[in-house]
Amino acid sequence: MEKVLASLDWSRLQAFLAVAETGSLSAAARKLNASQPTIGRQVRALETDLGAELFQRQPRGMALTEAGAALLAPVQAMGESAQTAVLTAAGRGQRLEGVVRIAASVAMSLLHLPAIIAGLRESEPRIQIELAPSDATSNLLFREADIAVRMYRPVQQELVARHIGDVAISVFASRSYIARRGRPRLAQDLLAHDLVGYDANPLILEGFAAAGIAVTRDQFAVRCDDNAVYIALVRGGCGIGFVQASAGRADPDLEEIVLDIDLPSLPVWLTAHPAMRQTPRVRRVWDKLAEGLARAIAD
Repeated sequence: MEKVLASLDWSRLQAFLAVAETGSLSAAARKLNASQPTIGRQVRALETDLGAELFQRQPRGMALTEAGAALLAPVQAMGESAQTAVLTAAGRGQRLEGVVRIAASVAMSLLHLPAIIAGLRESEPRIQIELAPSDATSNLLFREADIAVRMYRPVQQELVARHIGDVAISVFASRSYIARRGRPRLAQDLLAHDLVGYDANPLILEGFAAAGIAVTRDQFAVRCDDNAVYIALVRGGCGIGFVQASAGRADPDLEEIVLDIDLPSLPVWLTAHPAMRQTPRVRRVWDKLAEGLARAIAD
C-alpha cells in the first residue's frame, strides 16, 4: 500500500482525505481553500488512478465505500507525517518575531487573554498574535493553532502540555435579579429561581448531579452555549448562573451567591506541538501565557 500511495499525486490524496473527514465536497473545499469542482475532479482522478470507487454519492454528502475506508488510515498517516515535517521545519526559525496563533475557549479569550496579550505586545512588539476564540477543539498537529488554551487535559501523545491551574466556578446573579427575586440560601433553593444554563453542553447538569440535586435541561429558564453571551445573560438579569469566580467578583453588576454546595473547578492547560514549542517566538508566548493565566485564575 505504501508503494502505491507514494506514486500517487499528493494533492489528490489530500482531496480524498478532506472529503472523508468532512463528509462533503463543499466542506472539503472550504477546508483546503479550493473550489468544489476542483475537489471533485481530484477525487475522480484518484478513483481512476486506483481503479476503484472511493465514495458513494448521497443526498446529504459523501460516504466511504469499502475501498475508501481501507485507504483512509494510510492516507491519514501520510498526512500526519507531512504535517510533522512542516512543523519541524517551521520550528527551526530562531528569530523572536513573526506570528503566533492562539486557540482558546470563548470565556478565556473574553475574560483573561486580552490583558495578557497587551502585556506581551508591549514587551515583544515584533511578535504578532492571532487569537482564535472557539469552544471547538483545534488540531495542533495540522497547524490550526500554535498554542491552545484548553479546559481539559489533552490526550494526544504527540503534544506537549502544561497544567497551569484550576479555575474556580461560583454562583452569581445580577443586582437587579436579586432585588427582584431575592437571594437563595441553600442549593436546593435554586430550583425555585430562574436559572441560566447551557443548551447542549452538559457541564452544569453534571455539576448538579455531582451535588445530588436532580435538575433537567428544562429547568433552565434561559439556555445558551456561547460563554460570552452566557455571562451577558446573567449580567442582564435573566437568572442565576455559574461564572468563573474571579471574573464574577470583578464585575460590579454581579453579586456572588454563597451556597452549601461545592462546585467543580475547570483545569487550564497549555498545549503545543513540541516542534513549534521550541521556536523562540512560540516559546516566549507560551511562557507569557503560563505566567499571566496562573496569576489571573489565582485572583
